[in-house]
Amino acid sequence: MKIVGVEAIPLEVPLNKVFSGSGYRVQSRNTVVTRIRTADGLASAVYNGDNRAHGRQIARIIEDELAPLVVGRDARQIERLWADMFRHSIPNRDRKLLMEAIACVDTALWDLLGKSLGAPVATLLGGFRDRLPIIAIAAYYEDGKTLADLAREMRWLRDEAGMAGCKVKVGGLSAEEDAARVAACREGAGPDFLLAVDANRGWPVDEAVKFAGLVERYDIAWFEEPCHWYDEAAMMAEVRRQTSIPVNAGQSEVSSHGVRRLVAAGAVDLVNFDASEGGGPTEWRRAAALCAVHGIRMAHHEEPQIATHLLAAVPHGTYVECFPDPERDPLWARLIQNRAAIAGGMIEVPQGAGFGLELDWALVDKYRLDR
Repeated sequence: MKIVGVEAIPLEVPLNKVFSGSGYRVQSRNTVVTRIRTADGLASAVYNGDNRAHGRQIARIIEDELAPLVVGRDARQIERLWADMFRHSIPNRDRKLLMEAIACVDTALWDLLGKSLGAPVATLLGGFRDRLPIIAIAAYYEDGKTLADLAREMRWLRDEAGMAGCKVKVGGLSAEEDAARVAACREGAGPDFLLAVDANRGWPVDEAVKFAGLVERYDIAWFEEPCHWYDEAAMMAEVRRQTSIPVNAGQSEVSSHGVRRLVAAGAVDLVNFDASEGGGPTEWRRAAALCAVHGIRMAHHEEPQIATHLLAAVPHGTYVECFPDPERDPLWARLIQNRAAIAGGMIEVPQGAGFGLELDWALVDKYRLDR
């Protein structure tokens, strides 16, 4: 399993409309495809991340800094390779970009290990279950979108997209205005559809607590990243004390050490640490183990092509997230030629070797940024 080549391909697909959360606007779908080849003819086929601005920089870190560390070495020695890559985080630099670059390489290495053994990554990591509930990330702020539109969107997600639930964007308006949006979503979805809310760090504690009090009646599965970034562990712990809604966070952390900080603060009931943001499946396993011994459920931010395997591997895995609207995620709709089956709100764990992805390389060539 000697590594003979590493290629990182940044992609950007322009979107036909703008999707907004509490503090951001999405106008393109971006990712990095990572190809690692071995001397015995194996090649990875994975993609990571939804970073909307830095794909070229991540690809350069992979090819200029990380590839020289791994080429010529045994692809099966994942922990050793990870430790050597992580040493590049110690000097002062943009560590978030480096951890995303490490995630790309690490994910490709797990894909190769699975291919070498003829087993899915979910099996290699524990193989606890072979299917999971899947929910949508939707109900964005969009120009002209009404409460009736939100209700219709929930019905479409339930009846046509086959989702088990939806994570609703909040935090961009007042507590009262966003509570009305959540009420419309519950009206459209009906009682048996999971609803979670995601403020993307949009509110101070008092507004988050006010909002939680207004929406508790709608059976909310979790309140994600309710508070501003600068003291969010302490702030979320306070929100958690004042509401019955479970608190979810972790997607903004770039290492398991950041997750430990949230756990130690008593800030979370669920952790949605993102393997594509925080060093790959190797580091995600560490965060998952930490959460397991503290009785905290494990989620994953976006990336269903990766998250399905990770969450299925552990007993405390919860819901896979996706963008079922092809306008929001044309890659999930078109890049994977053998996408896992979704029915009745459940997604099957791919049984192919590695991550089991067959990518559309013509689409990669069309949207790559390095040519």
